[in-house]
Amino acid sequence: MQVQKSEDQSMCNHRVFITDTENEIFGISSESAEAVYNFLELDKDTQFVEGMDSLEMFVKESDNAEKMRKHGAAFRSRLDKKVMEIALAGDPDAVFAFLEGFLLASYQFLPYFKDADEKAFQLENIIVDERFGEDKILELINITAAVFWARDMVNEPVSYLNAEQLAAEIVELGEDTDMTVNVLEQTQIESLKMGGLLAVNQGSIDPATFTIVEYKGKDHTNKKPIVLVGKGVVYDTGGLSLKPTPNSMDLMKSDMGGAACMAGAIYLAALQELPIHIIALIPATDNRPGMNAYAPGDVVTMYDGTTVEVLNTDAEGRMILADALAYSKKYDPELVIDAATLTGAAVRAIGAHGSVVMGNAEEKYFEQLEVAGDNVHERTVRFPFWDEYFEEMKSPIADLKNLGGPTAGMITAGKFLEHFVEAPYIHIDLAGPAFLGKTDAYRTKGGTGVGVRLLYNFFKNYEA
Repeated sequence: MQVQKSEDQSMCNHRVFITDTENEIFGISSESAEAVYNFLELDKDTQFVEGMDSLEMFVKESDNAEKMRKHGAAFRSRLDKKVMEIALAGDPDAVFAFLEGFLLASYQFLPYFKDADEKAFQLENIIVDERFGEDKILELINITAAVFWARDMVNEPVSYLNAEQLAAEIVELGEDTDMTVNVLEQTQIESLKMGGLLAVNQGSIDPATFTIVEYKGKDHTNKKPIVLVGKGVVYDTGGLSLKPTPNSMDLMKSDMGGAACMAGAIYLAALQELPIHIIALIPATDNRPGMNAYAPGDVVTMYDGTTVEVLNTDAEGRMILADALAYSKKYDPELVIDAATLTGAAVRAIGAHGSVVMGNAEEKYFEQLEVAGDNVHERTVRFPFWDEYFEEMKSPIADLKNLGGPTAGMITAGKFLEHFVEAPYIHIDLAGPAFLGKTDAYRTKGGTGVGVRLLYNFFKNYEA
């Protein structure tokens, strides 16, 4: 697919006119202009005009970017599988949001269909008018690539995407950018004594990995790096604390949504050559009840020497994240952010409409994250982070336990993780929006790639 600029869009069969009563309409015929003006008199936001081999959409311009994204998704839903090109005319900001929704709605996960070629949506060319800058064209393409990659990773079954393959996929990302990628394998993880990651991995026949990604943008403005940590549990049975099935375990290929988010976010920052220094840490394994699986009652010594009593092997995400968070100290970071599909409590609290956030970082960072979430409609809801919640994580036989009480599980999990971080810290629990059971406009069914656009927008406007 290519995005091109042209003042002449009259030859294209599939066209979108985004306008209001005060904007000049660029590059269209007098007949189309009359149709647009007639539409503007109607009490509706959009109108479709379908021909034998054509589709036109009239859209009333809005400064509500999310509304425009949804209009883009609606246009995509009306098109056939194979389209030569579409053309758009309108205000550049409105066109950008419309195309973002259109492109994200065009995602398909098809590798396991024998007739994938027949099912695939094909679009060769998008034509925009001359007001649309080259930088915006590139940004759209890069956002789409990063989100699609993250969605692919979440949608891949563990039969393909084990911990080693996830690491290999991230290595491949680094080949096209200025990122450097270093994968620590099982023996190196053992030499580092990452007890949490190794404990969760004991039930697997596949080795764990610990992937370190660094992007150091030219003329970066942050004096110390931002460290990202993503939960990479490529499949979660719950271990010996086995999850019920159906309706639970069958979705657990998505339990590496945090890893996909963080790898996708640093990849997008690198594609866009943002002036920022970021390091991403991705601990990865599956969690199974086989082999010498860790068991409730075990005491695990973590990377930083903290001992943890295991009460539930299904609270495994915090075990592998804790080692990575402790490892982050070596970089003396300005800020540490983790992302994980961590708790059902977060889903029960706010559903799939946003991510739960908490932490001890300065208020300005949470404000910037909230603004970024509003900008891209990947909204965040901040929860309290009071020390009283940490009391629930203390064990009578070890330094900590890996499970709190029956309430506020998303917060007690966050307080557990905070123990392992020295830098200012933000925890993102994206268990709700990371994987959807049905399509929601441009958020397609399955893996959504949530967090990639959120963090990219955060980095793009970051102020230390």
